[in-house]
Amino acid sequence: MAVKAYVLITADTAKTKEVVKKLQKVKGTEEVNEVMGPYDIVVELVADEFDHVTEILRNNVRPIDGIRNTLTCVVMHT
Repeated sequence: MAVKAYVLITADTAKTKEVVKKLQKVKGTEEVNEVMGPYDIVVELVADEFDHVTEILRNNVRPIDGIRNTLTCVVMHT
């Protein structure tokens, strides 16, 4: 069964648009939204299993220049 997670991201203000474009290219990214509030970007990720979510975050999301912090919320039930 697929695993869905929402990643709440704070980004450098000057790099937010660039970060959004890079996130849209990450495999497993279903949706990327720039938002207002305590976070700047919300990403919906879908992966085959939980470990793949972790790999995507570690290898493809967090290293993006301009990302300050991430908070990941894994969906338990839909």
